[in-house]
Amino acid sequence: MANLKTTYMGIELKNPVIAGASELTSNINSIQKINEENAGALVIKSLFEEQIQLEIARFESEQNQYDNMGAEMGDLFPNMEHAGPEEHLMWIRKGKEASSIPVIASLNAVNRETWIDWAKRIEETGVDGLELNFFANPELQAEDGAAIEKDQIAVMKEVVKSVKIPVSVKMSPFYTSPVKVAKSFADAGAKALVLFNKFFQPDMDPDTEKHLIPLTLSTTEHSLLPLRYAGLLYGETSADICASSGIMEGKDAVKMLLAGADTVQVVSTLYRNKIAQLGKIVKDIEAWMDEKGYASLNDFRGKLSRKNTPDPWTYKRAQYAKLLMKPDPLSIIR
Repeated sequence: MANLKTTYMGIELKNPVIAGASELTSNINSIQKINEENAGALVIKSLFEEQIQLEIARFESEQNQYDNMGAEMGDLFPNMEHAGPEEHLMWIRKGKEASSIPVIASLNAVNRETWIDWAKRIEETGVDGLELNFFANPELQAEDGAAIEKDQIAVMKEVVKSVKIPVSVKMSPFYTSPVKVAKSFADAGAKALVLFNKFFQPDMDPDTEKHLIPLTLSTTEHSLLPLRYAGLLYGETSADICASSGIMEGKDAVKMLLAGADTVQVVSTLYRNKIAQLGKIVKDIEAWMDEKGYASLNDFRGKLSRKNTPDPWTYKRAQYAKLLMKPDPLSIIR
């Protein structure tokens, strides 16, 4: 029987399959099902800067409504609703209490003060780790790419210094040099690198001439980018590697492990195939290992990474040129 145990961010997991942050990790019923389906860990749905700022605005607004009232006109206990980040912290606590597997929180902030303050508050909920979810839109900022990277790495350093739990980063695929930035995050204290974040992209309806807000799920083709960078980063950084995007079934997870990933995160396949797909992915990895005669993940992890592949040109431009120069390139389309 294959042993699927691994470590991620210094946390021991019974297997490498993690339920990524989504609506499915934001309520107790789903969290319990994720546990029942044998996930190695789960990442709670992200807390966003907008939620935090909205609560601050509401708080100030409701406080100010009493400024021009006499003492007898106000209530002793004003009716103030706090259903934003404070409620989110409550649900993180409840999710942790309801879970027998490691729970990782996710934070998507903007201001440096918010990153530090809320990382500390999240740590107090008792979670096992924290995933930083960076987002920057260069088109809307005066900063250049290098300045944005420098700022994000500085935030990582400060968060790591501010909390005792391990911290990971969910990376953008749009850095000019993802490998260099990944190493910088690791040097700044990141215990794991999640490859990659899948950002929202707006759509449009030409008939109504209005914007659409689609929920675009990943497909297997989306797995090729994290597969490539898992292979490039294996053995090149002290941080663990977690592959994300397009991992739909067991064989996709196996490929990530062969490339060099320590763990994988799945979301889209849980929407398409229900939470039970988690258990199937774990069983498929185990069956593949038994068939190949592998006793543990370390027996084959990174076997097809750039560092270990028998074909050193696999990860290089030469393969791209070779493909285009084939007399009939359509013959190899999957």
